[in-house]
Amino acid sequence: MNQKVLVTGANGHLGFNLCKLLIDKGYRVIATYRNPKNKNILKELNCETSHVDIMNSQSMLAAFKGVTHLYAIGASFKMWAKKPKQEIYDINVEGTKKLFEAATKCGIKNIVYVSSVAALNFKNLPAKESNGYNSDRRNWYYNSKNDSDQLALSLGKKYGIRTVLILPSAMIGNKAHRLSYSNRLVYQILNGKMIADTNITLNWIDVNDVALGAYLAMEKGRNGERYILANEKHTSIQKSVTIAAEQFPELNLKIPPKIPKLLLYCIATFMELGSKITGKEPLLQREYIQMFYGLKQDFNINKAKTELGFRPKDSKTALISALQYLKNDWDFKN
Repeated sequence: MNQKVLVTGANGHLGFNLCKLLIDKGYRVIATYRNPKNKNILKELNCETSHVDIMNSQSMLAAFKGVTHLYAIGASFKMWAKKPKQEIYDINVEGTKKLFEAATKCGIKNIVYVSSVAALNFKNLPAKESNGYNSDRRNWYYNSKNDSDQLALSLGKKYGIRTVLILPSAMIGNKAHRLSYSNRLVYQILNGKMIADTNITLNWIDVNDVALGAYLAMEKGRNGERYILANEKHTSIQKSVTIAAEQFPELNLKIPPKIPKLLLYCIATFMELGSKITGKEPLLQREYIQMFYGLKQDFNINKAKTELGFRPKDSKTALISALQYLKNDWDFKN
């Protein structure tokens, strides 16, 4: 094929699986990495690799030459950081600005930009693209995805780049070289470490379905449009553990009890105090409880179904597949 396709963040969960899909379809793929320590995992792809740091314009200008189609996946996916503005917000927002500037200088005309369901308005459920943006500004990651989402659309229009946005939910499953935030939750369920139901629900989606959705967005997506790549219904922590217990009865997994909101808030307060001493991310934060307690992460995915042909595995099937992969094929040493 004549298309020269570049994927930023190719060493990540979605990036790696998207590269594999594109290679299998016969595209000439450039898989990029930011940290040289993560370069070796790309050898499995047997394709061209390049160093790209979205905060470094020169690295992008060097890598983007001759590229026709760009999948902008590389970003900071952290819900917590010691310096959240610098480590999360600035990377995702300023990095988006630098990426589009480099893309236009190199003549790239097609970008699929990976946003997140974090950039959706959850006031009316099921959440959908036309409801606008999330007005809750308590979390730096959520702020970064809201603002970078809008920035990508405005820059695409400014520079005349066809820009299509995809908004995935909690991506899980094969193949992973390290545990993403979502796969880590599945791993905790599998190892009996999900000891309480915090009444914070999840919307599981198979990472390979998102990779296919990204490809379909490039092939069929309309310029300036956003597409939710998720499942329609949420899954509670109790239900997730129940599914795992049914699949692996030998693990003797216990269904976690629901914890009252006030008690969770007190626990989170102490965890945050401990975090200030250890410098490590607390397992529970007060803002999570404020933002997500009782929230049903349900989505209207009709737009992606109709316009892209998006047909994901249901949440239960995606979770079972991820559980089997993490139990049987994933090496923790990775």
